[in-house]
Amino acid sequence: MHFAKLAGFFGFTGVALGAIGAHLLKTKLMAAGTLEIWQTAALYHLLHAVCLLALSFAPAPTPRSLRLAAGFFSIGILLFSGSLYYMALGAPRWMGFVTPLGGICFLIAWSSVLSWGFRRQESKL
Repeated sequence: MHFAKLAGFFGFTGVALGAIGAHLLKTKLMAAGTLEIWQTAALYHLLHAVCLLALSFAPAPTPRSLRLAAGFFSIGILLFSGSLYYMALGAPRWMGFVTPLGGICFLIAWSSVLSWGFRRQESKL
């Protein structure tokens, strides 16, 4: 899937879920003390959707490290934000083991971007 399509999908769902949490579920989330968890999920969701959008401007053919980054940003959104959304709605706390896996995916993605940046700089020298 093209990075712009991923960015559009995750951007749309991030805004939608952020709005749902801020309006439709706010009372429930506040009563459960999980509004901040939902907000963190939405923040990371949207931030990494923007990262995918930025990757859509990469030169063609897309370097392998950036394709890897896009994949791990996407998996990270699903695991990190998805698990936080689920826990905010009352999932068992043991589900929290998924959240760090999503964080690791984000770190791998950012490492891939960093690697591409170093290789790009070296090729210009």
